[in-house]
Amino acid sequence: MAFCSMCGTQIADGTSTCAACAGRAATVPATPVASAGGMADNIAGMLAYVTIIPAIIFLVMEPYNRNKFIRFHAFQSIFFAVAWTALWIALSIFAHIPLLGWLSILIWPLILLAGLIIWVILLLKANQGQMFKLPMIGDMAEKQANAM
Repeated sequence: MAFCSMCGTQIADGTSTCAACAGRAATVPATPVASAGGMADNIAGMLAYVTIIPAIIFLVMEPYNRNKFIRFHAFQSIFFAVAWTALWIALSIFAHIPLLGWLSILIWPLILLAGLIIWVILLLKANQGQMFKLPMIGDMAEKQANAM
């Protein structure tokens, strides 16, 4: 199954023209929805980012822990949560320094916004079926996902 890259209409296999927009458009293959025990891989990868609990469950449950895509997103979710918690603790300690702590309060909303944006990007990339890697965390997650 493929879709028109111009209008998004489904195109029959083997054809390169779209009947809806009558244009000769390159076809884009559909997002892979290979199932891992009843749930699509991209949905399971996306759910791994909701909290740390689904990520741990996907690493333990049998049909999901054999899928490299789901394992990668589960490990990246766990590593991101650990890094975010460590950053939060460091900023909390830094906030107790007399003069510098007051200045750090101005930075907190920006850090929260950056974390929210990263989290939304991770959710969207997992839903699109992509293995989007964060700079250092993604490499560690990929090593762990390939270790099995």
